[in-house]
This record gives sequence, structure tokens and C-alpha cells, in this order.
Amino acid sequence: MKAEFWHTRWHENRIGFHQAEINRFLRRHIQVLGTEGPVFVPLCGKSRDMSWLAEQGREVIGIELSPLAVEAFFREQEIPVDRVGRGEFLEYQSAGVTILLGDYFRLTAALLGPVGAVYDRAALIAMPPGMRRAYADQMASLVGRGTPVLLVAPFSLKDPQSGPPFAVPQSEIREIFGGHFSIEIVESERRTADDDPQLAEQGLAWREETVYRLCRL
Repeated sequence: MKAEFWHTRWHENRIGFHQAEINRFLRRHIQVLGTEGPVFVPLCGKSRDMSWLAEQGREVIGIELSPLAVEAFFREQEIPVDRVGRGEFLEYQSAGVTILLGDYFRLTAALLGPVGAVYDRAALIAMPPGMRRAYADQMASLVGRGTPVLLVAPFSLKDPQSGPPFAVPQSEIREIFGGHFSIEIVESERRTADDDPQLAEQGLAWREETVYRLCRL
């Protein structure tokens, strides 16, 4: 998935992956993120989850490729922001939330700095199959031993190769993260088209969303 793809999606406002509400799994399982250190949010878009985490007293560091997404986040949340260069990245600094504008795969641990946890609701599922292991390896290179990760990943049987967002099964989560992280399922929720009209609109009979707690080995 090339950068131009995401720039086009944001430019055309084709951002069905964006959630207007705070993610319910984040609310339920915020304790997975611990209480110390910044929460790192890869491929953060303009997620309101970041401002909610900041309201809970956590410092948040996101990284996002699209300048439209980053500008929209601070504008919509009405947060004053300063912009400064940080290596090859442009850093948007505010009280509580900092976002690095640039390529996740070019980020280094030294540039990111120490983080206390990682929150991923929409990053892994934005990756096509051929990029997911590289995504997991990059995450492992950015965080220290013992760092927890709260990962939300949906799965359905309708053409898992089409996306984004992509459907990622539990077996693949274990395959790509297992070499660097311990993996624990903290919740799995299955919804059917009878329960959720949106699934019927998408042509899905069911969707299963699984919440994982990973921990860097």
C-alpha cells in the first residue's frame, strides 16, 4: 500500500475507517495500557481516541502519513498546536497529544523516545497481507521489553483479502507478532447482521472483533 493511496483517500474523504465515537473496546480495556509513559498510536488518522486518552491523563504520541488527517484532528478537537521539525518528520505539539507527520516505517526508537504502551485500533487492519509482518517487526523495534499493546482486530469470512480495512484472523496475529510479543485475547465479540444493520449494508453475515493484549518480550 503506497503513500499515494492514503493521500488520495484523505483528499477524497473516503475514510470509512474513521470512527466518530470513542472505541468501546478502548473504554473497556484501557487498563491494558497501564498507567505510566506515553501511549503510542500508529497510523492515528484523526482518531478521537487520542483526545479521550489525553482526557484520562495519558500523554499520547501518534504518527500519521496524511497532513490532512493531522490538521483535521487538531482543528476538530479545537486544540492549539505548534509545528516543529523533528528529523525527517514534522511534529505537531500540543498539551496531551503530539503527532508526528511522516512514514511509520521510517520512524526509529531514538526519534520516538520511550513509550509506556501502544494502542492500535486501525493500523494493522490498514495493512495488506504482504505488509503486516513488517508492521509487526517495526513495532517491535520501537518499543522496549515489557511494553503492552492494546490491539483491536476485526475478522469476517467475506473476502479477507479485500480492504482496507482488512480482516485479520487470530492465526495471523499469532504468526506475525509471536516472535516478539506474548499474546493474550482479552475479549472477542461476534455480531451478526441481525444485530447490526451496518453489517447487512456491507454484505456481511457476521463480524468478529477480537481484542488482544500483546507484551513485548
